[in-house]
Amino acid sequence: MLYKKLLILCCFILLNNCTTTTLTKNKNSNTFDNPFINKGFSLIYNDKLYNNKIISKKIDERSLVIFQKNLKKNSIVKITNIFNNKSIIGTVGGNADYPLFNNAVLSVRIADEIDLNENEPYVEILEILQDSVFIAKRAKTFEEEKNVASKAPVNNISISDLNIEKTNTKNEISKKFSYKIKIADFYFNDTASLLVDRIVKETMIKGAKIKKINEKKYRVYVGPFADIISLQKSFNDISILEFENIEIIKND
Repeated sequence: MLYKKLLILCCFILLNNCTTTTLTKNKNSNTFDNPFINKGFSLIYNDKLYNNKIISKKIDERSLVIFQKNLKKNSIVKITNIFNNKSIIGTVGGNADYPLFNNAVLSVRIADEIDLNENEPYVEILEILQDSVFIAKRAKTFEEEKNVASKAPVNNISISDLNIEKTNTKNEISKKFSYKIKIADFYFNDTASLLVDRIVKETMIKGAKIKKINEKKYRVYVGPFADIISLQKSFNDISILEFENIEIIKND
C-alpha cells in the first residue's frame, strides 16, 4: 500500500514539472527580442558602386529597400537622418556585400526623402518588430498629402513635421566632424577592462577607453576622430574582433 502511494506521488511530481516546463517555454516563445539599432555612416547606392564591385547587388533608385547585414530579408526598418531627425520606413533586401564601415546601403529615394547629406550620411537604422507600422509625427498635413495617405498602404507611410522650416540640409555638413566608435556596453567595469586588454593584444588600436554611463553600464569605445579617414581605419581594425553591432556615435 505504501509503495502505491509513493508511486502516485512520484507521478504527480513528474507531471507537475512537465506542466511547469511547458508553460515556461510557451511564455518565452511569446517574448519579443530587443530591436536591432545602429548609428553609423551609410552608403547611398549608385551604379558606379556596383560596377566597381564595392556593392554586390543593385538597388532600384525609387525603391524603399536597404541592404543591412545584421537583419533578415524583409525586415521592416526605420531609417533616420540624425542631423535633421527626418525618417522613413523601409524594407531590408537580400544579402549583399558592402564595406564593413557602412551600417547600410540606401536607395536614392530614401536618401532624398530624409535629405541625407552625401558627404556625411550619418543615419540610425532601427528594426521595427510590429507587423504593421505607421509612423507620423504631429504635423499639419496638406490636403494633397491626405489624399495620398488615405490610399497608400499603412506600413509604407512616414509623414515628417511640416511645421519645420525647410532648409537645404542635404548639402550642409555638421559644424565639427567629431565621432567615436562604440564597441560594446558591459554591466561590469572588470568585463569592460578585459575587452580593452583584448583590443590591445589583437588589433592595431592602442587607445581604447572605458566610460561609465551609469551604475550598470560601462562602455568601451575608441576616439574621438576628427576626420573620416582615421575613423574608417580604426573601425576596420576593430571589425576583426567580429563584434555584431559596432556603432559610430557623434560627439555633442
